[in-house]
Amino acid sequence: MLAAIGAASVDELLGVIPVHARRPRLGAPAGLAELDLFAELSRIASQDRPAGSGPFFLGAGVYRRYIPAAVPLLAARGEFLTAYTPYQPEVSQGTLQAIWEYQSLVADLLAMDVSNASLYDGSTAVAEAALLAVRATGRHRVVVSHDVHPHHRAILRTYSRGPDIEIVEVPDTKALIAAAPGSAGLITANPSFFGTLVDMRAVSEAAHAAGALAIASIEPVSCALLEPPGACGIDVAVGDGQPLGIPMTFGGPYVGIMATTSVLVRQMPGRIVGATQDSNGTRGFVNTLQTREQHIRREKATSNICTNEAVYAIHAAVYLALLGPHGLRSVAARSVAQAHALAARLAAFPGCRVTNDGDFFSEFTLATPLHATELRDALLADDITAGYPLGHDFPERKNELLIACTELTTDDDITALVEGIRARVGAGAPAGASR
Repeated sequence: MLAAIGAASVDELLGVIPVHARRPRLGAPAGLAELDLFAELSRIASQDRPAGSGPFFLGAGVYRRYIPAAVPLLAARGEFLTAYTPYQPEVSQGTLQAIWEYQSLVADLLAMDVSNASLYDGSTAVAEAALLAVRATGRHRVVVSHDVHPHHRAILRTYSRGPDIEIVEVPDTKALIAAAPGSAGLITANPSFFGTLVDMRAVSEAAHAAGALAIASIEPVSCALLEPPGACGIDVAVGDGQPLGIPMTFGGPYVGIMATTSVLVRQMPGRIVGATQDSNGTRGFVNTLQTREQHIRREKATSNICTNEAVYAIHAAVYLALLGPHGLRSVAARSVAQAHALAARLAAFPGCRVTNDGDFFSEFTLATPLHATELRDALLADDITAGYPLGHDFPERKNELLIACTELTTDDDITALVEGIRARVGAGAPAGASR
């Protein structure tokens, strides 16, 4: 290449760029043969510990659940391997139908009128719901409870800066309801970030009385047992679809869920796939209500989201279709049973107490006499992943762990964590109790 362009060296080729503006040499080693590269990558990978290698109680929004083999097998078919939009419906009927099935399953699970084709993840879904509330009401103040995941609240704050939306954060549901007057929307979570069950009906009633929208961030598996958001009067239900057949994968990518009432369908961001008939009366699937910036005037677009998470939306659709209502209910019930069994045993220890301020689902908060990060690290030495130290996001709760159970949590896992904490806590304050 250098000879063809008449340059003696790469340095001569780059000579027109000032020295101070050039990137320093990377100092990368010479390339490896394929066998040597495979051996080196295997050595690096061996330092990781798979989540299933020992008792695992980490949740905080991302959960280790069993993924049936058929989910990746079907969702990874070559026809589906894109997250991008099928612009030509006449040659994309399979993908469009799969997304349409996803929308139908999500709307049914959440008892909402309509779902979109997906968003990026749970956090962007929360933020997009806030923007939707502002558009629908003409108000510029959104109130969010600390029950909502702290990462979701952080993304919400970022989204709000451009359109100059006031984000008011309040500590709990009672304060959320009190702040309803003058708000565009009230955002809660059920179960909360701490696993506690929240009264979505009370939130929706307060929001509607104030002319605001009620927005709920949900954990989708919980809807198999709990009253779904649509039945509680929620206007916009959002969440992260990761528990629906999507691996943890070091934190993403996942799929954002959004479903609304039919009144709000034209305010929904992203895409919606609809079923129709062609000129011959044959059923077909098309993109509809594509209210994004490249189709209409930028200032009229509902969102600047570029596309959807179609691959993982299809994972979720396959997972829900495989399990069906009864299977998903069994998954949820097993998770709840294991969490409550574990909480009861841990709460019996001197100095330990379950701190949830109400009933919890499959995740709970445990206070101990020890710093939660130190306790977690000590248990990791025994190959036990104990949970999420709340001090990362709530400094005043530095002695509390957020502990999650799923259908994969065995009785032996529970015993291992109980004995591990027993060995490290020792004698302390009187035992607490789960509510």
